[in-house]
Amino acid sequence: MDEWVLNALKRWPNVPALFGWLGLDRRGRWLVQGEAISHARIIDVINRNYAADEHGRWYFQNGPQRGYMQLESTPLVLRVGEDGGQLITHTGVPVERLHAAYLDEAGSLVLATEHGPGELSGTDLQWAVDRLSIAGKPVDDESLAAALELPSRSRTELTMTIGTSRLPVQRLDFTEAPSVLGFEREPAPREGEKIATRAMD
Repeated sequence: MDEWVLNALKRWPNVPALFGWLGLDRRGRWLVQGEAISHARIIDVINRNYAADEHGRWYFQNGPQRGYMQLESTPLVLRVGEDGGQLITHTGVPVERLHAAYLDEAGSLVLATEHGPGELSGTDLQWAVDRLSIAGKPVDDESLAAALELPSRSRTELTMTIGTSRLPVQRLDFTEAPSVLGFEREPAPREGEKIATRAMD
C-alpha cells in the first residue's frame, strides 16, 4: 500500500468502514454507487491500495477509511499480457504462480493465483481454450460441453497449461466460488464494527 495510506492508518486507526458504495465488475472496472470510475489517477490509487481482510472481504484502503468492494464475480479480473503468455490482474500485477483452475456452469474460467482468485476476462476465453487439453490432445466442443455438464466440485478430464503450470480443471458453480475460494461477493459488517454513512473526502 502507499506510504501515505499507512501513515493515515497510524494517525486514525479506528475510522468506520464504508459498505455498499464501491464495487468491481466482471470487466475489471471499479464502480462507485454502480457507476464506472473513469479518472485514471483515481483508478491507479485504488489499484495500489486494494487488499483483503481476514474474512475474505476485499476493500480499497482510502487513507484511514476502508471501503469494502461488492464483487460482480471474483476479487480479481485476469487478462492476458501483451506478450500473449503471462496473465496480469486488473490492478496491473503480473501473475507468477497458479494454484488451481475452475470452470463454472457458464464456461467462465477462474484461476487461483498468488494474489487471490481471479476470473479470466471474457475477451481472453479463446486464449484459455487453446491451452486446454484432454490426455495431451486439444479439447473439442463436445468434450468442453461434457465438462460443463458435470456437477459442481467435480474434477473434469481437462488440463490447462499456462507457462510451466499444468492444472487439472475442476467444475465449480458460480454461487459456490466464494465459499470454496475464500472471499465474499457482498461484504457485510461484522458484529461490533463501526459503519460509515458516507465516504471520506
